Amino acid sequence: MSGHSKWSKVKRFKGAIDAKRGKIFSKLGREISIAAKQGGGDADMNPRLRMVLLKCRAANMPADNIERAIKRGAGEGGTINYEDLTYEVYGPGGAAILVEVSTDNRNRTASEIRSLLTRQGSTIASPGSVSRLFHRRGQIIIPREAAEEDALMELALDAGADDFKADPEGYEILTDPANFEAVHQKLDAKGIKCAVAQVTWLPSLTVPLSPGDSAALTRLVDALEDHDDVKEVHSNAEFADE
Repeated sequence: MSGHSKWSKVKRFKGAIDAKRGKIFSKLGREISIAAKQGGGDADMNPRLRMVLLKCRAANMPADNIERAIKRGAGEGGTINYEDLTYEVYGPGGAAILVEVSTDNRNRTASEIRSLLTRQGSTIASPGSVSRLFHRRGQIIIPREAAEEDALMELALDAGADDFKADPEGYEILTDPANFEAVHQKLDAKGIKCAVAQVTWLPSLTVPLSPGDSAALTRLVDALEDHDDVKEVHSNAEFADE
């Protein structure tokens, strides 16, 4: 893993799908059910469900799994009572971490997350001390082979994107959360395949880590992502080169 690299996160997600396909699908299924319960099973009328379905597409989640999860959330097959929580964490080397969870038992999850952090040498931060270092943004990541740079930049900016970045591996398009869907739909209509399409938390500043702290943070993130209740882990770390 090198730098605060959007591509390293893409590769982590793809690797997790290959190594832990069942767990990934289980987590996505839970997210689908929660979204369907909160906003209904029609993705056209439910922005949260649309966001989850984009993640399902990236993970190649089978349509049958998706349909069953929507039905569960809509009330067919039992009740679901989850709440969304965010833990603010100080990690190795002073890295700031946001941990998003969905839980049906706040006390159990809090105890397990605190125990996990203690074992990894990290601590819960006071409310607001970490979240202030992040901002909510629409983010679309596209491999270089999927589009031509100038045409993609023009399309994205015309559709309402705020920023367009290119690097050797591909492109990153940033939007205001309110404009994310309009930009993504324009790209989708042109048949442009995205590696990532999400509204997420991005750091407003980053912290460079030593090789030792980079390895420790990677272990921490792996442990957090392996927890059943954890949806997303965000950090502001600049990882040292492997």
